[in-house]
Amino acid sequence: MDTNDKLPTREEYFHEPTEKEIFTQKMEKFNAMLDECHRIVFFGGAGVSTESGIPDFRSSAGIYNKKQFGINIPPERILSRSFFDMHPVDFYDFYRKFMVYPDAKPNITHQRLAQLEKSGKYVTVVTQNIDGLHQAAGSKRVIELHGSIYRNRCTRCGMDGYSLDYIMNQDVVPVCNMCGGVIKPDVVLYEESLDSESVEAALKAISKADMLIVAGTSLSVYPAAGFIRYFKGKYSVVINLTEIPFFSGADLAFANKIGDVFDKVIIKKKKRSPQS
Repeated sequence: MDTNDKLPTREEYFHEPTEKEIFTQKMEKFNAMLDECHRIVFFGGAGVSTESGIPDFRSSAGIYNKKQFGINIPPERILSRSFFDMHPVDFYDFYRKFMVYPDAKPNITHQRLAQLEKSGKYVTVVTQNIDGLHQAAGSKRVIELHGSIYRNRCTRCGMDGYSLDYIMNQDVVPVCNMCGGVIKPDVVLYEESLDSESVEAALKAISKADMLIVAGTSLSVYPAAGFIRYFKGKYSVVINLTEIPFFSGADLAFANKIGDVFDKVIIKKKKRSPQS
């Protein structure tokens, strides 16, 4: 044995890595994966936006915790198409109070994803959120499975182009300037199907991806949660504070805040990338 070689001390041999050391090791692996892969899909849920101050749905502090907000009707009922059609006043009262956060800003996760795209990576964001924060951060390839608060359309004549400001500044129910019909936000309510073009685009992106990052979602909402079954690429990564049993076979898993992970993502200088 080389005299310069040192055997580990007893303390080193029995050393239990700290949480910080484990996180650092995982980040090194995560950054290596990102560096290796070109086509990356980020599949994000409500947990991505909570770090921008937008409540999620199912946690103890979530929108569906009706005791916290003093709501007598189950929020799932309020956010259904039949309730919207029959009780638009009550729907919009709830919608404006609990579903729209126009002052929210993109957080570090939104920003890093946009930076990855600008660095030359072919990043596609598939989001279950309706807040438009990925686009606000600069991401160009964003698939909004559940729609957007920034698109609104008349339910009678189909006239669109109504802004969020128009929706928020109406006293009660926003109506169409052309025909007087009720305007509906372009968000997917219970009893409604996902947009077929968005579904097709998401499945195509996931099936062609080298890397899939699932973050801020329990994968409990279908059919969107079933989309990850289409992933056949190199690496899958989960970032969620709680375990996701449905996606337990990921190559790398973080039980950390999404922002803490993406804050340590290394953005390398733009390279000439292969044709997308």
